[in-house]
Amino acid sequence: MNTALKITTFAAALAATFGTAYGVGQGIGPVVAEDPPKHRDAHTRPAPRPGQTDGHAGHDTPPAGGLQISEGGYTLDLATPRVTAEQRTDLRFTVRDAEGRAVTSYRREHDKELHLIVASRDLLTYRHLHPTRAADGTWSIPVDLPRAGGYRVFADFTPARQGAKNLTLGADLAASGPFTPKELPAPSSTSETNGYEVELAGALHPGKASELKLKVSRDGRPVTDLQPYLGAYGHLVALRAGDLAYLHVHPNGEPGDGTTRPGPDISFTATAPSAGSYRLFLDFKHEGEVHTAAFTIRTAPAPATPATPEGHTDDGHGH
Repeated sequence: MNTALKITTFAAALAATFGTAYGVGQGIGPVVAEDPPKHRDAHTRPAPRPGQTDGHAGHDTPPAGGLQISEGGYTLDLATPRVTAEQRTDLRFTVRDAEGRAVTSYRREHDKELHLIVASRDLLTYRHLHPTRAADGTWSIPVDLPRAGGYRVFADFTPARQGAKNLTLGADLAASGPFTPKELPAPSSTSETNGYEVELAGALHPGKASELKLKVSRDGRPVTDLQPYLGAYGHLVALRAGDLAYLHVHPNGEPGDGTTRPGPDISFTATAPSAGSYRLFLDFKHEGEVHTAAFTIRTAPAPATPATPEGHTDDGHGH
């Protein structure tokens, strides 16, 4: 999970329509329904201010994450590559090191050792899950996917090994059954779920950090008492349409640090790895329930970089 849209920074991730959120069983995260609605990498690294980078402006676009099954000497071994749609099945997988050994020690980040994202190829079904790890390193969690078709599984984790970096590995998952492809929902700045409305303000720029703000309301009134969920007032995941490159970001500031208030606005700093369309999923918690808001957005051209008094473009390196 990342500070810049992380295709991986846990997340990454921004890609609006809204789906219906619900939880299925203990430990299973919210789901965005498939029906079209109405309308890098350290986690401790502070997020750059909107419009700024880490001193490498123009050169710090986050790499696409979740596109590889192996990276940095680690491999996602998905033991359940096929399930049946609308049928509860245990999804099982193992993370293996370069020697093929199961990884059994992880660094806890945002209250969990590993975050699992399952998304359909058409980006209309989305789940943020937290599986259980057995002593031998095998992870498992029951899933019940609503529609047949292709899915992508993303494992977001950091091994406990000294110096290990956060990784997002991805693998394909197939759900059998009658399949009808659907179009990516049209872009929109508002979404509704379970009686809540979420408004999105700001733009996503390729290769340029920018601020995104999301405001949660209910019955026309701002929700000002959002509750922390996994150590933050909101979690944002973005997936790039086409290849499902993964991004994940967290709010600018965490609960208790004096920079984030409990709503209604949740602020994120994000950088898109490329131009295109993205599907954005916001998880937030209110009155003990976790809800998921889903948007489709397209990147906007990055603002022009101002020239220095000498007439040279400031690229963040002073030349």
